[in-house]
Amino acid sequence: MGGVRQAKRLFEEIVQQGYQGSYVTVARYTHRLRQSYRQQLDSLEGRGPAPSNITAGQAPLTARRAVWLLLKGAKPLSVEDEGLLLKLQQHPNLAPAIQLAQQFADLVRQRQPGQLDPWLERASSSSIKQFQNFAKSLQEDYEAVKAGVTLEISNGQVEGQVNRLKMIKRQMYGRAGLALLSRRFLLAS
Repeated sequence: MGGVRQAKRLFEEIVQQGYQGSYVTVARYTHRLRQSYRQQLDSLEGRGPAPSNITAGQAPLTARRAVWLLLKGAKPLSVEDEGLLLKLQQHPNLAPAIQLAQQFADLVRQRQPGQLDPWLERASSSSIKQFQNFAKSLQEDYEAVKAGVTLEISNGQVEGQVNRLKMIKRQMYGRAGLALLSRRFLLAS
């Protein structure tokens, strides 16, 4: 398979030559060509099928998945996830960050206000700049943070309703007046 292999470059070149079709058509066609070329390679003597790009096993470790593993809470992890978490904890640069993150999550979940000051001390003195900044921002609003860890009452329900109202408002931007907005808000409840 010679010549240009990127669909975008191929599309740009054939447009200059007078092609009036869409990019999607070119992309679909080049995808089919790649698949047929791959099948031709698979059928060669002594060569098995090419490995697929995505393995059927465990999902790739993304930042979001790593955070989920670290902060999952009391829910039990699968054997694969536990192994992955152990590997992360053995990394010398990640171990202190993992420990601080898990300690803070436990402190908030279990409402342990007595542990807040020692945690802020550890985070401020850690070598991780993000934790130092986070601890500094918590100390700037210390009374509210302490109350959040201590008290069981929360404004989460109010914030959720405000967020929902803003979403509906954004969806309706420029379409109607206050009457329709209030009707949609009440019907969405």
